Order: sequence, then C-alpha cells, then structure tokens
Amino acid sequence: YDKTFECPVCGESFSSKIMKSGKARLLKTDQDLRPQYDGIDAAKYDVELCPHCGYAALSRYFTTVGSAQAKLIREHISQRVQLHPHTGDTYSYEEAVDRYKLALANAVVKRAKASEKAYICLKSAWLLRGYAESLEKEEEADRKKLAELRAQEAEYLENAYNGFTEAMQTEDFPMCGMDEITVEYLIGVLAARFKKYDVASKMVAAILTSPTANNRTKDKARELKEQILADLKRQ
Repeated sequence: YDKTFECPVCGESFSSKIMKSGKARLLKTDQDLRPQYDGIDAAKYDVELCPHCGYAALSRYFTTVGSAQAKLIREHISQRVQLHPHTGDTYSYEEAVDRYKLALANAVVKRAKASEKAYICLKSAWLLRGYAESLEKEEEADRKKLAELRAQEAEYLENAYNGFTEAMQTEDFPMCGMDEITVEYLIGVLAARFKKYDVASKMVAAILTSPTANNRTKDKARELKEQILADLKRQ
C-alpha cells in the first residue's frame, strides 16, 4: 500500500509503497537470514526514495539523517541524479534494484556507518536472489541474465561480509536491529560462503559458548559447523 513520507533532506512530501506487516505469510528463512514470503518479495519495499531530491535509504534509516549529511546529499546526489517516475501498483525487480543502488550511493555520500552500508549490500543480495528465483520459474529462463544476477549477488554478499566485519570492530550493538549473536551468526554464514573457514569457525564457537544465545540460534550454528566440516573434507 502507499504511505506518505516527508523527506528529511528537502522537506517535500511523497508516497512510497510499503508491504503490510503481518499480512504476508512467511514461508521460510534462508541461511543468511533472508525471509521468504508467500507471493511477495519483501526486499523490494524496504527502500524509501524521495522523487524530489533523490535521497534514498533503507526504511529503518530514512529519518536519521543529520544536517551535515543532508547538505552532502543535496550537493552530490540531488544535483546529479536522474529520477524516473514510478506508475505501477508494485515495484518491478529492475526498479527495486535501482532504488537499492541509490540507497547505497546515498549511504556512501553521507558517510554512513559501515553497518548501514553492509546492511544495504546484504538486502541488495537478497533482492537479486529473489530476482533470479523469479526468472528461474519462467519456461525459457535467460541463462546469461541469471548468471549476471548470481555474480552480482555474490559481490554484494562479499561487501556485506567485509562491512559487518569492520562494524564488529568499531560499532556498538544493536546493529541494524540485530544483536551481537545474530551478527556473529551472519558473519559466520558469509565467511563460510567465501571459504574463510577460520573466521566462520570462530563465529560458530562464540555462539555455541555464549550464555545469551538461544537454542534456536545454537542449533543453526551447529548446522553451520557441520557444513564447514563437510566443506573442509571435500577440499
């Protein structure tokens, strides 16, 4: 549905499409915490974009922009960006990808924390995965396009891994709405994906020995540990 926002950078009002919380049925969650819903890709609707000045950010960060950051955005984004008006009832994957690219550009320009940039990269990867999955359902899937999307997803995930690793050293928790255990698990999953098994094993050990980690997270950490051991045996 459409929700009205006031842009903290230019002060103009605009409407943006939002997913109704509680309306979509959660089917499952991927290993890297991407939620999959029945009939809708939630990742498409988590970037707010002001069509007047080009300011874009993830929903949780949209209003938290300081005056100095707003000045940087007006100077480096508003004067250069070319925006295309949206007309449909939903966002296409192409539109959503563009919105995330602009959110990341804004985050870089406003000198956002490493965690915010990492979170944008993570959710961009989720979006590209959903895009690829939608193409795979077609009778004649575009193999070249699928390969491009998978490569872009991997690049965003690697950037997310590097960003969250940096944030762990420099920022306090909660981080992007996640507690320390959740971020450790996420870093462990991403580290394993990129064959950084020493880092992945360290994260798993921290979770399994943590007095604050719940049983569900510890079970997921044990599954990740088994995956790491299996991967190492195949090498």
